[in-house]
Parts: sequence; structure tokens; C-alpha cells
Amino acid sequence: MSQTSSPYEIHDDRFRHLIVPSSGLEELYSDCRWAEGPVWFSDLQCLIWSDIPNQRMLRWVKDGGVSVFRTPSNFTNGNTRDRQGRLVSCEHGGRRVTRTEIDGSITVLADRYEGKRLNSPNDVVVHSDGSVWFTDPTYGIKSDYEGFRAEPEQATRNVYRLDPQTGEIDAVVTDFGQPNGLAFSPDEKILYVADSSSSHDPSAPRHIRAFDVVDSRQLKNSRVFCDIDNGLADGFRVDVDGNVWTSAGDGVHCFGPDGKLLGKILLPQTAANLTFGGPRRNQLFITATKSLYAIFLATTGAGVS
Repeated sequence: MSQTSSPYEIHDDRFRHLIVPSSGLEELYSDCRWAEGPVWFSDLQCLIWSDIPNQRMLRWVKDGGVSVFRTPSNFTNGNTRDRQGRLVSCEHGGRRVTRTEIDGSITVLADRYEGKRLNSPNDVVVHSDGSVWFTDPTYGIKSDYEGFRAEPEQATRNVYRLDPQTGEIDAVVTDFGQPNGLAFSPDEKILYVADSSSSHDPSAPRHIRAFDVVDSRQLKNSRVFCDIDNGLADGFRVDVDGNVWTSAGDGVHCFGPDGKLLGKILLPQTAANLTFGGPRRNQLFITATKSLYAIFLATTGAGVS
């Protein structure tokens, strides 16, 4: 199903160079309860994403439709790939970060910090040095809808770094209300992290913060990168020019490296997450409430997939 009217809202002329005006918004699938965590597999030319409450992960292949990739999924939320091409996932149900090996077996990368269970890992990204960075809000233990209701064991809701050599886990930021999506700048000198705590507290921040990455191990110089004017930032990605494309209440918002809103891709549903994919990584796949959408852009995603 294609949208006939233009989905674009332009706030800055720079946005005109990032979009393809003739490219329509396509709805590829529409039978989810809460679609999340899209990840592109370039070698297989397919997209995998999570349908959290339905306890499944789905696979989309061009001209091949949609099939079930994994069920039960242990309430998997965010997904990414490591530098060896393996799937790395955040499981609400197991309160852990896992890696799917080439043979299909699952390795637990992290499920505790300082001897206590994690809250409910939400989103994850892998640095070029192999370190795994993930957020740990409490959404998956707030109710039995997206996980299993439980009291948090961690005193704070943190951003963590998992060392690829030692397996040691460090809490690199501990002052978030609810840390959510995260992504590195193209040169990996900046880590962006969303705070989505306004989901349950209207007075809480609706912004993405930026941190300087020091020696690929520490985060310094916290500052607000951008504020969201509709809904909140959940998952997001960065393109090759350093523009940040984030989910929001009315669709996808694009911010320049300077934090200025460049434009929006308007959707009929609340966006949860997104990723770049397609043969040339110029197709933006968007998970939005019940549906998976896609739209071609005039830019490409940073990183590898």
C-alpha cells in the first residue's frame, strides 16, 4: 500500500537534499502489536524486526513477503549486527543481551551488573572495536505486556558498555530517566542516546543527548543534542553525513549534526524505530506501532549491516 500525498514536512533547505520527492511511503506489513528493533541483513537482503507483545520476530524479503523469523522471541526489542555479522538482541523477557551465532545457537552476552539482574535491555549498538553498548530502562518489567512484571534490581537506569575481550560490563551513564535508542556518529566520536522517560511522566525530558566518546570506553561532555516536539525519541539511526533520523510521535524527525530540525517524514502511526537498508542502504525501514513502512531517500545509512 502506498501513500499518494507527500509524507514530507520541510523545516530546513538541507532536508531537500536528503529526500526523493517522488518516493512514496510504502506500508510493507500491518499485523503487529508493537513493531520495534529493525535490523538490515545486507548479505541476505532481508529485514528482521521485533513484534514485542506477540512474542515473535519477523523477516521481510523483497518479493518474498513476511515470515516468522523466531517465536517465542523472549519479548525481544532492539536488534543490531556485530562486526562478524551476527545478530545481537535485547530481550525484555530474559532481561539480557544475547547474540545469535551462525549455527542458530544463542549466547548470553549480559544479564547482570554488579551481581544484580538488568532491568530490561532495550536497544543496542556495536562499536567498530567490537564493544557492545546498550540501554537498560524498565519498560520490560513494568507490566506483563512487553515482558514480565518485576521490581527493578538496579538502582538506576543505565547505558552500558560490554568489553569484547574480557566480557566486563561498565555503566557508562547512570543519570537517565529511561535511556532508549542509541547510535554512534559516523566517525564514532559521538554517542547519541534518547531519553524516553516522558512516556510515563509528561514533565520528563523529550530529548536526545550527545556524549563525546573517549578511547572508545568512556563518555564525556553530556549535552542535549535535540528536543522532540511531538511525542518522544525512541529508536534512531545516523546517515553518512551525520544527520540523525529518529522516531517520534508523528513519524520520523531528521536533525542535522548541529541539532537543528531539518524535516519530518509523517506517518499515520507512532514511530518506534528505524534502520537503513536495501541494496544501496538508501531505503529507510520504519517500525511504527502495527506496521512496517519503507521509503527511499537521497542519503545512505552510516555503519555496516
